[in-house]
Amino acid sequence: MDKPAKLRSWKQNPEAVRADILRVARAEFARTGLSRTRIDDIAAKTKTSKRMVFYYFGDKESLYQAVLEEAYAEVRAGEAELDLEDLAPDHALRKLVEFTFDHHRRNPDFIRLVMVENIHDGSHMRNIERLAEQNVAAIRVLERICEAGRSSGLFREDISPLALHWRISAMSFFNVSNRATFTLNFGDSLFDEEGQALLREEAARSIVLSALRNPGGASV
Repeated sequence: MDKPAKLRSWKQNPEAVRADILRVARAEFARTGLSRTRIDDIAAKTKTSKRMVFYYFGDKESLYQAVLEEAYAEVRAGEAELDLEDLAPDHALRKLVEFTFDHHRRNPDFIRLVMVENIHDGSHMRNIERLAEQNVAAIRVLERICEAGRSSGLFREDISPLALHWRISAMSFFNVSNRATFTLNFGDSLFDEEGQALLREEAARSIVLSALRNPGGASV
């Protein structure tokens, strides 16, 4: 019996097959880490075969690197869509913080992948040629915001785009990466909707205030 036309069409779509493999692989690597993830398990949860996984990605480490690259590309693409250039510098900075906090909260697999790669000392990220260029874009966004803020007299002259990026990442990352242990130690009141709204506002307010020349009179 012939296979259904819809299934034949899907199998003839390389991008759809590749995207399906990456979707499943991302969840598996985030759940069990690089070392414990098996290609057999990934293939079993896709619409394709183990042979095709190897055909598209070569080996497990190459697949893992492709997952990392795609995960970071999604963050950078989201930042690029924020349309910050027409906003006042403090408002642009706030919007960027809020986006990062929301993105990380909605994508715990991204946080787990970053944690996995840190366990491996970033060794696989070094092999992803486009990753450095993608991530430089994040600093360039902050450089433009800081330059506008300094030019207008709103931001401190010594404000560092790289340090700002570190603070934004740290506050947004910790909210996801340490949720389990924080909850066990202190309860889960910060992880319901009201608590997350509070943390989001605290992150945005504290980072914007840290950039201002005169935070005492600011309303942020």
